[in-house]
Amino acid sequence: STEEILTVIYIVLTRRPLYYRAKEKRNRLSLLVQKPEFHEDTCSSRSGHLAKETRVSPEEAVKWGESFDKLLSHRDGLEAFTRFLKTEFSEENIEFWIACEDFKKSKGPQQIHLKAKAIYEKFIKTDAPKEVNLDFHTKEVITKSITQPTLHSFDAAQSRVYQLMEQDSYTRFLKSDIYLDLIEGRPQRPTNLRRRSRSFTCNEFQDVQSDVAIWL
Repeated sequence: STEEILTVIYIVLTRRPLYYRAKEKRNRLSLLVQKPEFHEDTCSSRSGHLAKETRVSPEEAVKWGESFDKLLSHRDGLEAFTRFLKTEFSEENIEFWIACEDFKKSKGPQQIHLKAKAIYEKFIKTDAPKEVNLDFHTKEVITKSITQPTLHSFDAAQSRVYQLMEQDSYTRFLKSDIYLDLIEGRPQRPTNLRRRSRSFTCNEFQDVQSDVAIWL
C-alpha cells in the first residue's frame, strides 16, 4: 500500500550513515561562506573577472599555451585556469597549489605550524572539505609530520597535484572555450559546469564555490 511504501522510504532516509548527513551539512555551510579577502587576490567576483579579462590581450594569452609555468606565473592566466577548473569541479587542486606556494613564505615556527595545520585540515586529511587526490604514502608522511611541520612538508604533495594539473587539466584548458575566446579576443561567454574529471579525487563533490582558507 501507499502507506507501507512511505514508511519504507522514511526508514531508509532516516537511517543513512551519519557520514553522509555530516557531508550534506558541510556542503550547505560552505555554499554560504565567502572569503572576500581571497576573492580580491585570486578568485574575484564575476564582475571582477569580466573587467580583468577584457584587459588580457590575445598575444599575452597565446603565451600561456607555451608552458604550464607561464600560465600560472601570470595573474590573469591563473584566474582563467581557476575558472576553468571550477567548470570541472576540481578547483581544489589549484587552491591547494596556491596555499602551498604561500606556505613556503611562512616565517617562524608558529606561523609554519598554523598554516600547515590549516592546509592539512582543508586539503589533506580524509574527507577534508577540499581533499586533493594523493597516494596513500604521501598522505601518511604528511599526517605523521604535521605535528612538527617544516617548510618542505607539502613539497611532494604539491608536486603530485602540479603534475596532475599539467598533464590533465592544462591540456583540456588549452582546448576550452575560456582559453580560445581569450586568444581570439572574443568576449567571455558563460561557462557550463561539466562532470567531475575522473583524473582527480573520486570523493563526493563538496561545493561549487571557491573557499580557500585565508592564510595567516
